Amino acid sequence: MAKTDFKSVDEYIATHPEDVQAILQRVRSTIRRAVPGAEEVISYQIAAYKLNGSPVLYFAGWKQHYSLYPATDHLVEAFKDDLAPYEVDKGTIRFQLSQPVPVKLIERIAKFRAKEAAESAKAKLGMRQPRR
Repeated sequence: MAKTDFKSVDEYIATHPEDVQAILQRVRSTIRRAVPGAEEVISYQIAAYKLNGSPVLYFAGWKQHYSLYPATDHLVEAFKDDLAPYEVDKGTIRFQLSQPVPVKLIERIAKFRAKEAAESAKAKLGMRQPRR
């Protein structure tokens, strides 16, 4: 994966081997279905989804796994039992490419992150209200 200036998620996914492309497309469609209003972009040279300009979820493919970011402390705690079979470290959830895509879990994580992002954006707006 030498190219590092991706213009689209399609371009990013196309740089992976065919079997990995199928997995990443499944992850992509799951996130898009879970957060239909999200804007799909490339950020930090990986696939990202934003709502109202706020980052919701990122995903990236690697040699042995694919990852979802950010795994906030709140998210990890809320999904503790569901995430037990996966590697969770430093804000990252790693899923092995050799395992089936946990579509329902990714869908729930995406919806959870969309809610978190909305609450965070709302809190930031509240802090910017002019004083009277």
